[in-house]
Amino acid sequence: MMQYTDRHFRYLARRLSRHSHLYTEMVVATALLRGDHKRLLAHSPQEYPVALQLGGSVPKELAAAARMGEDAGYCEINLNVGCPSDRVQSGRFGACLIAEPELVATCVAEMQRAVQVPVTVKTRLGVDDCDSYEHLVHLVGLLASTGCKVLVLHARKALLNFSPRENRDIPPLDYARVYAIKKAFPSLTVVINGGINSLQEARSHLEHVDGVMLGRAAYAQLSLLREADRALFGATELPVDNLTLLQTITPYLIEEAAKGTDLRHMTRHWNGLRQGEPGAREWRRLIATHASRSTLSPADAIAEAIALLVAGPHYPEQTA
Repeated sequence: MMQYTDRHFRYLARRLSRHSHLYTEMVVATALLRGDHKRLLAHSPQEYPVALQLGGSVPKELAAAARMGEDAGYCEINLNVGCPSDRVQSGRFGACLIAEPELVATCVAEMQRAVQVPVTVKTRLGVDDCDSYEHLVHLVGLLASTGCKVLVLHARKALLNFSPRENRDIPPLDYARVYAIKKAFPSLTVVINGGINSLQEARSHLEHVDGVMLGRAAYAQLSLLREADRALFGATELPVDNLTLLQTITPYLIEEAAKGTDLRHMTRHWNGLRQGEPGAREWRRLIATHASRSTLSPADAIAEAIALLVAGPHYPEQTA
């Protein structure tokens, strides 16, 4: 979810769901150690609970980055062993590490020694030809032996010669293998990910595993987050409506704009608020205009969005 689950999206997501666990974009450990770590680790306490997802393959660097994440207030450090992008491969981390279980376990163990918060792992079922069930069991067993208690499994293998987009569709889903890992390691908290597009599907998976991670589906259709608390967590309060949501986040937009944050970097995450509803196209068109209106103020952006919500969808007159 690079360039999607930034701090502005996470702030919006938390306003929609009080109980969902949020994750950052993957942050490369070396970037934290050598770059602008304050910017990379920036987040609002109102996002909690939120996990910092790290990428890397050098144990001591990952341990130092994990410590920085804990000091910044993140409640979990997650090691990404599943991203298949070219950039990740050239840096020897992400999905290519699936072929090196011992190194992954060493990284996790070093990270655990560095922090008090949980260290978790997100991975795929395999990579290229290294995708047997036995190999996956070996990897998971090594992770469990380090004391890792939470595993997020994307139910596809990774193909390193394919693009990240192709890796979301071409490798077939194998939910049964994720279920099998849960049976083989009952003490592990196993979270399933990949191709899950509705809360009904999420509920069906929860009959076999402990948790469900939604990625692009939740980003594109924010109603999934809006309904998650009642559908999955048993909450009784009514979900927040779009009008109340926009009114609630207005102070955040104004505060961030005063700090120099470009408004469009915040409002671009609003696209999914009306996905699947009447007027969704008009809504997306309005949000798209923010990218070309550099002088638009947060107050005006909110006012325009509220006006569109109140007016309802516009249907052009039909001519005979």
